Amino acid sequence: MKKKSSAKMVSFLFLLVMGLLWVIPILYTFLTSFKLEADLQSNGFTILPIHWVITNYQDVLFNNTSAPLAKWFMNSFIISISQTILVLIVVSLAAFGYARMKFKGRNTLFLFLMATMMFPSVVNLIPLYKIIDSLGWVNSYLAAIVPGAAGVFNIFLVRQFLMGIPKEFDESARVDGATDFQIFIRIILPLIKPVLTVVALFTFTGAWNDFLWPSIVFNDVEKMPITPGLQLIQGMYALDIAHALTAALIAIVPTFVLYLLTQKYFIESLSLSSGVKG
Repeated sequence: MKKKSSAKMVSFLFLLVMGLLWVIPILYTFLTSFKLEADLQSNGFTILPIHWVITNYQDVLFNNTSAPLAKWFMNSFIISISQTILVLIVVSLAAFGYARMKFKGRNTLFLFLMATMMFPSVVNLIPLYKIIDSLGWVNSYLAAIVPGAAGVFNIFLVRQFLMGIPKEFDESARVDGATDFQIFIRIILPLIKPVLTVVALFTFTGAWNDFLWPSIVFNDVEKMPITPGLQLIQGMYALDIAHALTAALIAIVPTFVLYLLTQKYFIESLSLSSGVKG
């Protein structure tokens, strides 16, 4: 009993420390967003604001001449939602093909696909940009949406989940005259909702927080998403820490709200075996 209690205490302390490492920077950012820049420069590091102000939010939100934050938000929403929908379509169909359909070289092709995960993503930046440029997609939503449509890890995740679903479901439907597409729509899709929830959440968050690729394919201020836009805000306000942190705090609000609204489904979906019962 003592060993178990000690292990629980150590685990609790470890999780507490890790939680504080995540929460403290966000809390400091939140409090700093209500501080005057003059107070930051003159008083250095302080937890609570000396003078509570909301002018930082007013400056960041309503200065639409050089930093159109509302437009960046809309761009990020369009890109993130569109990429999430496209990923769900491509990944679910690809995983269904690799897990359920029989064709020559299926396993070899899947292994080759998995082998591409060994290469760092930065290796593809130059050839990918050349392709986007040749298609005339630079400074367009398509440049940010299409390249992330077929994540290899997502295909692997959904395929492995599909491998745990009994094939008897497919055979029964096929006896009743169902086609492969009907089996996919009516049987497979309802069963893989848990893992698709994980894919959707990760895809939306990844698309919203992506900085490097949008910084490369967008040079029009009006068309870029919020994350590379933060770099412009930082440059615009130079060493103005209060304004920079205020903009960063505003940028994380959508993903934070998304987590609050979907945490129940997200935690349930982590149990990938929950898709099949009985």
